Amino acid sequence: MQRPAWLHVKRLLSLMGRRPDLLCGAIALSCALVVALRFTCSRAKDVVMPAKPPNPFFPAQSPVVDLFFGQIDYADHLRRNSDITLFFLYAPWCAQSIAAREEIEHVANKLADQVLFVAVNCWWHQGKCRKQRSFFYFPVINLYHRSFGPIEYKGPLTAGYIEKFVRRVMSPVLYVPSVEKLKDFLSNLEPGVLGFFEFNASPQPPGYLTFFRSALHSLQKDYIHTIRFGVITHQALAKEISLSSSGSVYLHRSLSSSLVYPNHEMNFTAANICKWALDNRQTLLQWIRPHGGKSLLLNNELKKGPALLMFIPFNPVAEEQPLLDEIMEVVLKYNSCTESPHADHQEQGDLDSASFIALRPLPCCNTVVLPQWHLLSRVQNVCELCVNQSRGVSPRTVTAPHCNFLDIAAALESFYLKEQFFLNFMSTVKECSNFLSSYSPYFFYTACCQTISRGLIAFTTSQDNASSVLSSLGKVPHENLSHIMPHIEEQGQVPSTYHWNNDSITGLRCRTNKTLNMYLLDSNLSWLYAERLGASGHERLFAAIIDLKEEIHYILDQNQPLVGPALEVFIQNFSKVYSPLRRHLASDPALGTPRPQLIIEVTTSTFRHVVLDSRKDVLLLFYTTWCGFCATLNHIFIRLTQLLATDSLIVARINVAQNDLPWEFMVDGVPTIMFFPQNRKDNNVKYPEDKQITVQNLLRFILKYATRPSTSADSPASCPMHYIQYKEDHVSYLEREIKRLRAEIDVLHEAQDQLAEHISEARKDAQDLKVQKQKIEYHNKALEGHKEQLQALYEQKAQEVGTMADKIKELVAASEGLLAENALLKFLVVSLEAKNKSPENRNNLEDGTSDSTEASEGSSDITSTEGSVTLDYNKENKTD
Repeated sequence: MQRPAWLHVKRLLSLMGRRPDLLCGAIALSCALVVALRFTCSRAKDVVMPAKPPNPFFPAQSPVVDLFFGQIDYADHLRRNSDITLFFLYAPWCAQSIAAREEIEHVANKLADQVLFVAVNCWWHQGKCRKQRSFFYFPVINLYHRSFGPIEYKGPLTAGYIEKFVRRVMSPVLYVPSVEKLKDFLSNLEPGVLGFFEFNASPQPPGYLTFFRSALHSLQKDYIHTIRFGVITHQALAKEISLSSSGSVYLHRSLSSSLVYPNHEMNFTAANICKWALDNRQTLLQWIRPHGGKSLLLNNELKKGPALLMFIPFNPVAEEQPLLDEIMEVVLKYNSCTESPHADHQEQGDLDSASFIALRPLPCCNTVVLPQWHLLSRVQNVCELCVNQSRGVSPRTVTAPHCNFLDIAAALESFYLKEQFFLNFMSTVKECSNFLSSYSPYFFYTACCQTISRGLIAFTTSQDNASSVLSSLGKVPHENLSHIMPHIEEQGQVPSTYHWNNDSITGLRCRTNKTLNMYLLDSNLSWLYAERLGASGHERLFAAIIDLKEEIHYILDQNQPLVGPALEVFIQNFSKVYSPLRRHLASDPALGTPRPQLIIEVTTSTFRHVVLDSRKDVLLLFYTTWCGFCATLNHIFIRLTQLLATDSLIVARINVAQNDLPWEFMVDGVPTIMFFPQNRKDNNVKYPEDKQITVQNLLRFILKYATRPSTSADSPASCPMHYIQYKEDHVSYLEREIKRLRAEIDVLHEAQDQLAEHISEARKDAQDLKVQKQKIEYHNKALEGHKEQLQALYEQKAQEVGTMADKIKELVAASEGLLAENALLKFLVVSLEAKNKSPENRNNLEDGTSDSTEASEGSSDITSTEGSVTLDYNKENKTD
């Protein structure tokens, strides 16, 4: 096979050598083919259209420098020439970037003369910002205070909040020149850190730059619960907060002991000051700013305990916030656990702010209920245990006494050591006793006990017959304990004489177990959450208490203004042992009154009117929109409603994800089916969970528990006509239902017969298919055998054809050799004939004649021989 191909190539080359134009055409054709392949392969890589060049993101007249080609290096160059710089890193397609563009421009119009605003397109793939930096979200707002930064802003993308943060970066430390400014600084909602530095000796005293950078560090660490930093330069003003030496740093805490930075324990660095302030700050009222996406921010806060959420419209750049100040005053009263009913009231000092109240060493208390085991069913002892700080002992100048869990725990442990003595105590008046603590020499404990009835009967107390029989440790009868609130809230174990003054909530946090965590939310940003809790109206003022553990929440009456007295009453009512507040039930606002339809959609507001109607039987389905199996039950309930088309039965459903119900009607899972019988709503029945939900099972369930009419023969004497009419109507209704059921049974029987016929035919078809399958398998086997035979025959014939092809090739080669010899002989014959005719051989005619005769004879013999061979060869070729 290779020899003929080589011969063809050889012939082609020889032909191209004879014809140069053919050679040039072949070379040109080959070059064109190579160029075409190269061009096609190079175009295959660029199958995506190149991106269009970006357009300016901000208008040309905007004060924001828009680097829409992503020149982040040029932005850094501009930053070096400005004290305060704001970088707005955006993506042109990002919806949040587009929404924040107007807010950034609004802030830039106000602060363009003080702050450099630079916007950089960090999405353009050829820009340096995209190549050098990577971002997981857009937009990104970074601020730089000279060489310090970046300080990333992660707050709400509104002009007010952005402007407030920019101004905080511009002036991270506030100057406090007077006592009035000091009051305003310490009475602020945010925690405050004050530094005392004397600027008399040098323009920049030692440590001030470190303190200044610590303020920037706090902005960089926490952008929501920021800490206010202030500086005092007058020594007389510094003494008001117990600072005497220059370079001291003071952390103000409204209720707990204020702190001074420990220079001897920690290095005086910006990072250490910031960490110390963040770790030791006291936040009584926290801001919550949920971003609207998937987050556990609210859940993490609500899991800490009952929470009071207050929604107020907040203006971040306003200088005065009267509503916020009023709320802060309520919060301070609620958390002021240092006052006690055992101490006399003292006059306040000159500083009337809550942070400058002259705190006295007053006790914090807890109530312990001790049963009398020998008279368990009738009386018991109630003791109030208080922690008192010893007067005249002050470990630190800036330390104020406070109530904490460790002190109460130590007092309880010491009290339980003497529990047996208090169990045997019997007195109808309050008796008090003092005993020292074994843990701290600065504290002693006071126990005031009284024997009361378990039936909440208030014994008549007489101050004249107060006896001293409690202990020998210095028992002192108390004269005014009528407003002590117990902590142990047990049912039927708190006397009515134990109550607090309803006119004030001062220290209520430490006098009740229902401690509230208080939070603020900006209603301009988070009003959607308020509406879900039950808010309505246009003022956007709302307050709610949420108890995640008890799964309840209360809302403040929206007809009342959100002011201090209303909040105090709201908190007091929640803190009571038996709270008069009513649980708020959220309802789906999209649904109004029930419309006439097969299945009635019930909401919280229509539940009692529809489901608890004593005149009708009600079948209620509890479902949710995210429950896939609930949706598959719709056709079953529609069919059931069509079958039981009567006025005495209502088929309804309620979406429990959008509608709250009283606890007695709540369910643990969905779908759940409840049946409320007529005139017996308290005997409601739940559909068995182990039964399949079908029309037949639901009919049996309803007929089993539905209200049935009386079957007595005689009608009641009071209303015989009504009874007879009711009986006739009911009998006719039952007859119609029986006929309908019988018709359905007949239809079911017919369907059963048809199904049986179809099953028998299917079985026959299956048997026929099985037989056909066997036949086809047998035929396939026969075809496989025949195929093998044909394959063998094919291979044999192929071998024979190959052999014959080889023989043909040999014969062709032999024929070519013979043809060449024949042509040679013909040439010889012609040459000899030409010699015989020449005049030179005429003289030797005879000799030549004889020679020619011999030569001719020889040639004739050769010719005859060659002719015979050629003839034989042709015959053989024809035979083959």
